[in-house]
Amino acid sequence: MEPVLQSLVSGLPILLLHLGVALSVFLLALFAYLWLTPHKEMALIREGNQAASISLGGAAIGLAIPLAYCLQSSINIWDLVVWGAVTLLIQIIAFRGVDLILHDLPKRIEHDERSAAIFLATVKIAVAMLNAAAVSG
Repeated sequence: MEPVLQSLVSGLPILLLHLGVALSVFLLALFAYLWLTPHKEMALIREGNQAASISLGGAAIGLAIPLAYCLQSSINIWDLVVWGAVTLLIQIIAFRGVDLILHDLPKRIEHDERSAAIFLATVKIAVAMLNAAAVSG
């Protein structure tokens, strides 16, 4: 039992540091995403707009997946911070790409068009998975 406790005592601070930095990067990226998108997702979600919830959920997952892979293979904390910024940029590009395909995506989300939001969320998650593989590969 002694080696397990020693491992916990020595590893817990590192775990908490990495998790804290990863969560901070995730939240900062999510807030930046909310600020950069032309529609106000949180206000729409509070009003019951399901399309906004689907879209923002896709963005959150899209930001978290590459960060998780980066956390697994990062060399240091700055590695995680840099790749978190890159992940945000890639998600913004994915949003703009879908907007070019579907036209007027922000208005469609504001009008609660779930089909557009589901497609957007799917693209965000697919791009995130490719991004995660590229980051960790």
